[in-house]
Amino acid sequence: ILWKPFGFSRRLLQVARSHPSESVSLSALTRRSLVPRLRKARSIFWLGQRQGFSAMPEIEASVRDTELFSPPSEVRGMTELDRTAFKKTVSIPVLKVRKEVVNRLMRALKRVALQRPGIKRVIEDPDDGDTRLIMLDPFKMLTVDSFEKAELGVLEELAVNPQLSEYNLELTYENFKSEEILRAVLPEGQDVTSGFSRVGHIAHLNLRDHQLPFKHLIGQVMIDKNPGITSAVNKTSNIDNTYRNFQMEVLSGEENMLTKVRENNYTYEFDFSKVYWNPRLSTEHGRITELLNPGDVLFDVFAGVGPFAIPAARKNCTVFANDLNPESHKWLLHNCKLNKVDQKVKVFNMDGKDFLQGPVREELMLRLGPSTEAKPSIHIVMNLPAKAIEFLSVFKSLLDGQPCSSERLPTVHCYCFSKDANPAKDACQQAGAVLGISLEAGSSVHFVRNVAPNKEMLCITFQIPAATLYGNRALSLGEQVLQTGACVLWENFEEPSLKRQRTDDSFSEPQITSNS
Repeated sequence: ILWKPFGFSRRLLQVARSHPSESVSLSALTRRSLVPRLRKARSIFWLGQRQGFSAMPEIEASVRDTELFSPPSEVRGMTELDRTAFKKTVSIPVLKVRKEVVNRLMRALKRVALQRPGIKRVIEDPDDGDTRLIMLDPFKMLTVDSFEKAELGVLEELAVNPQLSEYNLELTYENFKSEEILRAVLPEGQDVTSGFSRVGHIAHLNLRDHQLPFKHLIGQVMIDKNPGITSAVNKTSNIDNTYRNFQMEVLSGEENMLTKVRENNYTYEFDFSKVYWNPRLSTEHGRITELLNPGDVLFDVFAGVGPFAIPAARKNCTVFANDLNPESHKWLLHNCKLNKVDQKVKVFNMDGKDFLQGPVREELMLRLGPSTEAKPSIHIVMNLPAKAIEFLSVFKSLLDGQPCSSERLPTVHCYCFSKDANPAKDACQQAGAVLGISLEAGSSVHFVRNVAPNKEMLCITFQIPAATLYGNRALSLGEQVLQTGACVLWENFEEPSLKRQRTDDSFSEPQITSNS
């Protein structure tokens, strides 16, 4: 509007924007630089400010000040939060209306109404008790032409003059968003932390080095700006691969780490400082649960406090859940009772390898044995992405006896990290290398989340091949025969055959064929 009819250049507006005052008005910059030229143009008029509320010519609002809702520049570098330093006065467009039409009009103007924390969008007119002022978003309402056709139709129907006016609005700390506060405080150009993981009443941050001098201020801002948050903590070390927890520092608020969370309609209680919990995995927990059918069997090797085990048990699956961390084991038992599934979950406190070679092996031997009855599907979840791939070696030659049919073989859901340019292929190669087979044709890889730049968390799902799970069967039987000295004819085995040479008194050492 300004540029074309009056020939004003983009450069003129940019220069005007580059020196905003602390009391910023949408019209102040225009007054200084453009008004003298506008006065020469026909049909342009100017009205002075009056009692903080004045007529605002539509033409002025076209100057868009990006600093309008930024806190005062004096807060830059603040390390101890001083809420009183965030006072600032700005000028915003308002619409003057009769009080009896406010409710109906607000529904029509929802798109352009001002949305600021702690700010009422409708206030009393200081000059007229029978009218109200509707505060409008200065970035959406530049002129009367910014109203959409439907909005103008409602204004006309209610006999409301669409002319915009100006109102001086005082902003305080309560009216700024957390991101705006931190962007104003931290060194200019630095990354701003406005996001965090919420764990019950705890805000879990992962601050970078340049943010550490401001850590206590950041923690307090997170508490102030997020209802229900009473404690802010920062991770001070990487996750301990043994117990899957990490060292943390309380930045602000209470030091109570006992918390309660709701995820996918289940309740979990735990001490956040002693167990592993990641709210960003809630979708993944739900995805695995959807793969299960009632009656299925789930082995959860690294169960934590139960986000896989408990939903599966509520779905009438038989669940065997294990965790090495004594604290996780304690809270897993507690949460099973809390969610009323303690009779459906068998809980173990063992190393993952011992759990697989002990309870899992015993249960698989029972459930995969010969039977004419329909058998439930068996799933093994291994959610320890930093190390779970290494545990796959336990499945090599885990079982003895006649192999079961392929459709009854256990399905593994194994989590891992990848920094490779092709993370899905990398996940297959990682798992295949440990198992000694190729998984690229017989597996699927699901992207879970981006953990860090160029680092992905993935879940590779596959059925354990019978040749892997029962790989030592023929050899172990052959060794038993050799030990007894008996003469047995070996033939018709699905596994690699053994060639034996008979001597007068005994067999010689078995030789494995090229099919092995």
